[in-house]
Amino acid sequence: MEYFVTVVQEASFTRAAEALHVTQPALSHQIKALEKSVGGALLERMARGVRLTPMGRAFLPHAELAVRSAAQARRAARATAGAEGGELHIATLHSLAVGVLPDVFARWRTVRPRVLLRLHEYATAEALEEAVQRGTADLAFGPEPADPPGTVVPVGEEELVLVVPFDDRLAGRTTVTLPELSDRAWIRCAMEPVVHGARFLDWACGRAGFAPRTAVWTEHTSTAVRMAAAGVGVCVAPAHVVRGAVGEDCTVLSPDPAWKRPLAVYARVPPTGAAEAFVDLLRTTWAVLGDLPERPYEECRPPAEPVR
Repeated sequence: MEYFVTVVQEASFTRAAEALHVTQPALSHQIKALEKSVGGALLERMARGVRLTPMGRAFLPHAELAVRSAAQARRAARATAGAEGGELHIATLHSLAVGVLPDVFARWRTVRPRVLLRLHEYATAEALEEAVQRGTADLAFGPEPADPPGTVVPVGEEELVLVVPFDDRLAGRTTVTLPELSDRAWIRCAMEPVVHGARFLDWACGRAGFAPRTAVWTEHTSTAVRMAAAGVGVCVAPAHVVRGAVGEDCTVLSPDPAWKRPLAVYARVPPTGAAEAFVDLLRTTWAVLGDLPERPYEECRPPAEPVR
């Protein structure tokens, strides 16, 4: 299966043989043996490269998952033993990678320096969940998944806040209601959460009786925060991103009522060894940063209408 996936990725038997460090005849023999075992041709040999047959297209996603699962099994075994060269693959949202994980990774390097961390970043919760289903990472850190792939470990709650310049007319306040911002321009982000099938700000403002007027669209949450701090418009962002992106250069307002969503670490199999140690470290670091409620994780309850 690994040979088959590599041929597809390289679109060439020659390049795949080089990548796999095997001879081309040996590679061809293994592919033919695989095709014989599944009962038909998976690849169509062409003058310039190869392409998938209908049977190959059906076979490919399962083969990719099998190859990733085998790699995960090897990584888990090595990481559990703390072996030199062991790896732990972490998938998360860009906003959490920027606002939370730097402190966690720094602490990890102190306690587990021999286990390499590989970070996979995604723009949306849906893309993150899909990556875990495909076996891209050993652990995912993000909003609690709608369709849990296996084990889910609650971590805490993430608060979404509103950002305006430090000299804004609302400076000095700590909370604001959405109707008070109905005349403002907004900085929107491609990474904006989705709730009930709509972009979060459209949904929230619609419930408050107005449609948000967009001033700028950005790709990254940290860019949106910088734009808001400069006075381009109001933006919505996780509180931890604001702290990491601009520090004291802006005013942070909590919407009334507050916007929160539960976060969790999840995986297809229960975390053990290094993976379990990483989960413990993440929860400990989050508590040190002061972002966890002062009650057991089990008692955290998602809002009535959770933000995804």
